Amino acid sequence: MSGLESYGAYVPPTRLGLSTLGGGAPKEGGPEKAVAWNDEDAVTMAVTAGAACLRGFERDSVDAVLFASTTYPMKEKQGAALVARALDLRSDVRTADLSGSLRAGISALRSAADAVTAGSARRVLVVASDCRLGAPGSGQERNFGDGAAAFLVGDADPIATFEAGHAVAEEIVDLWRAEGDRFVHSWEERFVVQEGYLPGMTQVVEGLLEKAGAGAGDFERIALYAPDARSHATLARKLGFSREAVTDPLFGRVGNAGCAAAPLQLVATLETASPGERLLVAGYGDGAEAVTLATTAGLEKLGPRRGLAWHLARRWTVPSYDLYLKARNLGTSEYPMPEDQGLSATIHHRERDDDVSFKGQRCQACGAVQFPAQRVCESCFAKDRFDRVRLSDRSGHVVTYTFDFFFPTPRPPTVVTISDIDGARIHLQLVDCDPRQVTTGMAIEPSFRCIHRVGGRPNYYWKAVPLPEEPA
Repeated sequence: MSGLESYGAYVPPTRLGLSTLGGGAPKEGGPEKAVAWNDEDAVTMAVTAGAACLRGFERDSVDAVLFASTTYPMKEKQGAALVARALDLRSDVRTADLSGSLRAGISALRSAADAVTAGSARRVLVVASDCRLGAPGSGQERNFGDGAAAFLVGDADPIATFEAGHAVAEEIVDLWRAEGDRFVHSWEERFVVQEGYLPGMTQVVEGLLEKAGAGAGDFERIALYAPDARSHATLARKLGFSREAVTDPLFGRVGNAGCAAAPLQLVATLETASPGERLLVAGYGDGAEAVTLATTAGLEKLGPRRGLAWHLARRWTVPSYDLYLKARNLGTSEYPMPEDQGLSATIHHRERDDDVSFKGQRCQACGAVQFPAQRVCESCFAKDRFDRVRLSDRSGHVVTYTFDFFFPTPRPPTVVTISDIDGARIHLQLVDCDPRQVTTGMAIEPSFRCIHRVGGRPNYYWKAVPLPEEPA
């Protein structure tokens, strides 16, 4: 029977206090939301969540990748293929994007379960990631947050098995973003909730309960997407779910993470669930979709994960609204972004193992690791005798560093390091770190980020972040 074998999450450590919106002062301990920083987007968050999910699993066992997002930066270029390459998965892995609806994350989960049940895939990596923008000063700006959730779907030793699923489709103009729109648009709030959200979610949950032959009280954990906290509470009461069973919708801590909102809540339920519990998770968008699962004894065998709780404990408060606007490129600038073709597609193709998969090479003669790939070993001078090695899942340390006050960043300076990873000396920017805390010997790990945005598209590479403590 198909089910979830692992999970992972990513929530940006940067938090914007809701009191600062519009230029107010930060309020310590007040409600906040998670915001992707200037070098993060739906792709980088997806890669980080996917890597967390795959910890302890053989990456060659993944047969397919489903990437769910409404904010993937490209209109014609598959995101799942990029995620698969960054995670160093097999070249014959099947990849597909699911977009256009906030319920894409739940739809991807059901599609993965169907593929495993049908035998067309042994394991499917599902990643839901969103980085939506509400117009400055709008209620959406207050409610939206950024994050990603990942699940490994298979049937080898699931921690939770799929029981039933149900979906309803509805044509309603409540939330939308057309070609060229930067911000999500919404119709009048009462209309959205009363004519779209509440009827759609009620219909899908009631239909699912009928399919599963269950009642509202038969589930220990319930995860429900919601556009805001009040609508979430109204729906839970209407469906008859107990307050204790309903998972925190994360408003005031993460915010509405779009198609990753319900999946992030599912991660939260798995972190605290025990074997033998029944779970229900439902997402909304152009109708609604929901699934039920049952946890197994495999939950206790799964090692510690970088899940939601781990990420919520890691935070840095954005000191001002103006700095947030600068990081998200929402202000005016003196010079427009260049409109040329940007990075050479030929160079990108030739160096994609280095730049996207972050692969170094190990010398067959002396065992030395070096990066980037080259023909002659720097240690023993052997020629053309190397094996490729993945460095993205390794840790290292800072050898030397400098502060660059000219490279564009919302929070100068840019910290530039030479870091050692498995003996390879690599030029890496250090991010998510106060420059005053940087020292030689500091432990670091690679993180997939956007290195720059030119030529009308994001260009990705790896940076370093301080090595965090692992979850207990």
